[in-house]
Amino acid sequence: MKLIIALLFFMIPGIAVFGQQVSVSGKITNEHNQPIPFASIYVKNTTAGTSSNSDGDYTLQLKPGTYEIRFGSVGYKQENKVVTLTVNKQLNIVLKTESYQLTDVVISATGENPAYGIIRKAIKKRKQHLQEVKAYTCDVYIKGVQKLLAAPKKFMGFDVQKATSEAGLDSNRRGIIYLSESQSKYSFEQPDKVHEEMISSKVSGSNRAFSYNRASDMKINFYENIQVWQGLSNRPVISPVADNALFYYKYKLLGKTVENGETIYKIRVTPKRTYDACFQGDIYILEDSWRIYSLNLFITKAQNINFVDTLRFSQQFFPVGKTAWMPSTVKFEFVGGFFSFKFSGYFISVYKNYNIEPVFSKNEFNEVLRISTGINKKDSVFWANERPIPLTEEEKTDYKNKAVLARKRESKPYLDSLDRVNNKFNAGAILGGYHYRDRYKHEYLNLDPLLTAVKFNTVQGFDINYGGSFSKRIDTLNNRYLVIGAKAGYGFADHKFTGNVYTLLPVSSFTLGIKAGSEVVDLNGDNPISPLVNTFYSLFEKENYEKLYQKRYVSLSANKRIAGGWLASASAEWADRTWLPNATSYSFFNPGNKTYMSNNPLLPNADIPLFPENQSFKITLRTSYDFSDKYETFPTGRRYLPSPYPTIGVNYITGIKGVLGSDVDYSLLSADISKSNINAGVLGQSSFYVGAGKFLNDNKLYYPDYQQFAGNQVLFYKSGISSFLLLNYYTFSTYKEYIEGHFEQNFSGFILNKIPLIRKLKLQEIVDANYLSTSSLKNYTELGFGVQYLNFRLMYGKSFNSGSNVNSAVRLGVSF
Repeated sequence: MKLIIALLFFMIPGIAVFGQQVSVSGKITNEHNQPIPFASIYVKNTTAGTSSNSDGDYTLQLKPGTYEIRFGSVGYKQENKVVTLTVNKQLNIVLKTESYQLTDVVISATGENPAYGIIRKAIKKRKQHLQEVKAYTCDVYIKGVQKLLAAPKKFMGFDVQKATSEAGLDSNRRGIIYLSESQSKYSFEQPDKVHEEMISSKVSGSNRAFSYNRASDMKINFYENIQVWQGLSNRPVISPVADNALFYYKYKLLGKTVENGETIYKIRVTPKRTYDACFQGDIYILEDSWRIYSLNLFITKAQNINFVDTLRFSQQFFPVGKTAWMPSTVKFEFVGGFFSFKFSGYFISVYKNYNIEPVFSKNEFNEVLRISTGINKKDSVFWANERPIPLTEEEKTDYKNKAVLARKRESKPYLDSLDRVNNKFNAGAILGGYHYRDRYKHEYLNLDPLLTAVKFNTVQGFDINYGGSFSKRIDTLNNRYLVIGAKAGYGFADHKFTGNVYTLLPVSSFTLGIKAGSEVVDLNGDNPISPLVNTFYSLFEKENYEKLYQKRYVSLSANKRIAGGWLASASAEWADRTWLPNATSYSFFNPGNKTYMSNNPLLPNADIPLFPENQSFKITLRTSYDFSDKYETFPTGRRYLPSPYPTIGVNYITGIKGVLGSDVDYSLLSADISKSNINAGVLGQSSFYVGAGKFLNDNKLYYPDYQQFAGNQVLFYKSGISSFLLLNYYTFSTYKEYIEGHFEQNFSGFILNKIPLIRKLKLQEIVDANYLSTSSLKNYTELGFGVQYLNFRLMYGKSFNSGSNVNSAVRLGVSF
């Protein structure tokens, strides 16, 4: 034992020397002594590398030894240096502008630019290069910087000068507003499985925040036919080597050069049509393998991107193994502005330590992202050793200055002083709502805006329904809150008080809800028309679409995630329900000398009760499954991700007679399947919803118990995957069986004003048999151009007023 201990003492110094790292660092400039930002540096025959910063400075950490290091940047000739490292070494590099020759390029007899032949070969090899690496792991370093370039002193009453000063910007409201670094271990398996574990995170100005940098967000593969960036681009962007790229792009060969024995072609790509979702810039193709060597591309507002004016992409590759080439660096740069604000920034990722033959566990990719507690606590010594891209002087200053601000901002006295300022109550808070918060204790009080609390309907007249809520975080691990709220209301025409109280309480893995009160609610439980829209139509058009009844109730609910994408909920409600007549005929205007319809949607010309006063006790059960087990893990808990597959749901509602005087006796079994935002490539996104159900027994039920549908009869369409465009709000409700279908195609972002898409649409309009016995075929609309949404809705069901009558509706429409 003593001998082993003695040997360990002798081994420790040797281990330290073996594990020691030295660095080679310096500045990369061009022949005019100008710094080359974000140049790529990597060691030949390895995947160890880095990138220079925006000032051209670089640092590469290596173990002592002899290496051939390659320095390169898009548009410059690669420089190779053999260095022997025993101690830290300074090595400045000058890269010469690459000269691309056209002297021996042959123009075809047809006059076609030679670039087209090269691109055709690249397109032919596209799928092979896309799939040649079946799986890999790597280490990724990401740095993101965003700067405010210009801003007004005040904006719409907001003191911008004060806010930017508190954020550490200079007196001209310029400076870094976001600086963050992160390191991740990234795993990928074809076709789209990913797992990312963030192992370190640093955010300037915050000791608690985690970086927004994600390796998955930096992943861009131009061997894919299209690039889909939700939120950033309204439509997919076509790759210059996509299968159909020749339809969208023009190509021009700028020349060729030889590097490391490889012939490289430089090709300029431009969109054939200004409005096409295409890139512009230069792409570099290797001869023989016809793979992408590097690229420098951009898109602008002309391609209908959001938030920024210009977005630039730079990507460089290096060989990994015998046949594969993988990204060494990826960079996104952007500039933009709105009103008097101007900003710019970039995100750059550096990849190293590739393994293209990894072995994964069975459940490796269930967890898409992991951010563990403590990864944002790494000290400056750690980052000095691990950071592959040196900080600029501006970035060093930002970290230093904002570290002082961070300590101040996260202290209790500072948070309390900030809350005291923001929590001041004034007259504006009465109209626009009041929000009190104690950020240190995670307590929040919210009072509704008075402006939105006042509404009008023909049952209550002018109605005020004012409320507030209090919330407090009680589960810090999963970031869950206790919520308590209440509302109180009064109708000035029917002279009735209303109100409710409610609470949401996290209990173990469940969320419990309790609610009780007396409210005037919509006869259609889907609430297809908002009270605000109904107010407008009633007061200005004298059209009262919303039909109401009074409900005094107590309800209890519980919901939880069983596992993965499997959710379940249950609720029980007792209610006393009373139909209400109109109480006022008031309106601001009366175009066409109209009269209000009654509050009975089946007999609009007579205020005859739709149903007698009754009591109801019902139990509702629902379960749904979206076939997904993907999730992200954060220090505050787990977040499950949307599934690429449809969600299926099953519902069961039963009204039980005799419980607390309940009059109802019925049961409804239904099922649905739906999927939103299905990627349809260049056609945009599709969504669908199909639902069907049957009342297993209908011994005793009233109109509020019927199956309702989300219709629409006004200009302001309440969008939703299960909403109809032209369906009556109430007359198609049923207590028999039903089936409904919805399909929506979103051509968002497409400019079709030059392409006639649809000339005429025919609509079979079938009206409720109570009011029109014959159907009419009408020319619904003639469309020219500029179609953005296409909606198709279909509903079949047994009529509620006659079990033998069948009503159906087909709804087809567009919105611009």
